[in-house]
Formats: sequence, C-alpha cells, structure tokens
Amino acid sequence: MNNRKTYYIVSVLLAAALLFLDQYTKLLAVRRLKGRESFVVIDRILEFSYLENTGAAFSSFSGRQVFLIMLTSLVILFIIWKYCRLPLGKRFFWMKGCLLLIISGALGNLIDRVRYRYVVDFIYFVPIDFPKFNVADMYITVGVAALALLMFFFYQEEELEALL
Repeated sequence: MNNRKTYYIVSVLLAAALLFLDQYTKLLAVRRLKGRESFVVIDRILEFSYLENTGAAFSSFSGRQVFLIMLTSLVILFIIWKYCRLPLGKRFFWMKGCLLLIISGALGNLIDRVRYRYVVDFIYFVPIDFPKFNVADMYITVGVAALALLMFFFYQEEELEALL
C-alpha cells in the first residue's frame, strides 16, 4: 500500500472515531437528559441540559432543515476536496488536522439533522449564558480557530494557495 492511500485510510478512521465520540455523547444526552432537569457538572459554571436545535449556530436558520442539510453537505464536500488537494507531509499536518475536526463536526451535526430533523445540543456554560452546544460544535469551533491561527501565524502566503 502506498503512503497516500495509507494516509487517507488513517484520516478516514480518525474522522470516524471523532464522529463516533460525537454521536455517542448525543445518544447519552438523549437517554439521560431528555425530559429531565439540567445535570450540574460544576455549580454555576457547567451544566448538561437537553435541547433540540432546529437551526444552525446560535439557532440561526431555525426550522430550515432542507436548506441546512444541503448547505452542510456542500461545505463538507468542499472541505474534503480542499483536504485532498493539500500536500502530504509534516508541514501541513496541523492544517489537515483542523480540516478533519471541521469535517467530523459538520458530519456529526448533519447526521442529527437527517435523522432527527434537529441537532442535539446539551453542553451549557452558565456564567456567560452561552447557547447550548455539543461535541461536534466544539470540533468545528476548535478546528476553525486553530486554522485561522495557522493561516495568520504559521503558513506563508504561497503555502495557502492549495487551501484558498
């Protein structure tokens, strides 16, 4: 097996593991939180509380599931295409890691939208009254933030041509 094929097999397995973790935590949320009071993890800081989010980030586009499914599918395909265009090697390891996080998170929420017609959110930070979110949302947020930092402070402009 050549290096490229091995690299993509490992990438798919890693994305599948991330996706499994997201879906498993959402399953636990449905089984243990739905219809119940919030579970306090750290008093006045962190709670687990069930929410069915029919929108996207911050409940935007609420109730527009077909649109969100189509948009998310297109974004996932675009990011996979960009992922495959990046050169192999250590220099782009972190960028590819960021893209895998984003892909895995988007797939996790897409699965919810298709299966339930909403996304299961359950993590709530009390002090800042931040909207509830899930593990897939964390993947996307960390992936995008880290990618932005890499683009601004690590990669040269000519290195970003494959991504942009």
